[in-house]
Amino acid sequence: MRMIKAEGITKSFGSLMVLKGIDLQVNKGEIVSIVGASGAGKTTLLQIIGTLDKADTGTVFINNENLSILNDSRLSDFRNKNIGFVFQFHQLLPEFTALENVIIPALIGKTKESQAKSRAKELLDMLGLSERLEHKPNELSGGEKQRVAVARALINNPAVILADEPSGSLDTENKEELHQLFFKLRDTLGQTFIIVTHDEHLASITDRTIHMRDGLIVGTQPLAV
Repeated sequence: MRMIKAEGITKSFGSLMVLKGIDLQVNKGEIVSIVGASGAGKTTLLQIIGTLDKADTGTVFINNENLSILNDSRLSDFRNKNIGFVFQFHQLLPEFTALENVIIPALIGKTKESQAKSRAKELLDMLGLSERLEHKPNELSGGEKQRVAVARALINNPAVILADEPSGSLDTENKEELHQLFFKLRDTLGQTFIIVTHDEHLASITDRTIHMRDGLIVGTQPLAV
């Protein structure tokens, strides 16, 4: 079953054309990596799929919803409910505890605080952080901070997780733990992942690797079916 479909995506910043006509499909439950040199357009494509930026031309569908025709309010609501984000530098709010950071997207989505906290505790426990609920980011290790960020991405049960260099700031051991966590989440929760990465090992273990160069997709391994 197709989860994401992007057709004819172009994007320019001034005179610089960053995306030159991208067509991409990702199936439900698939873990796809996007690789390429810096400047290839990987992050820009991820931001457009995640509705954080708008394409100049083209359309994006997630779960058969045409995101290109939604107004800003409906787009924001769709993003909150259907898309989770994991960034290279966790982006946790320093003044809040791990638990408080995780529940923020749920509260934005009008979930009752008691329900949000219950769900957050379940996720943090699943990620091995049940003893760290009340710790603030400066009291957590790099790997722990990134797992809190993953729990935050999962709090609203999104259909899609978009990750931009998620292990780029981690040491080797924590990288491996995070990579295995993505597969565990796919297998237990059915999440679909698109991961932009320079990590060759991570790319090699994903279901499919999409190669980009100069704003174009230049190859896929293995070929999509």
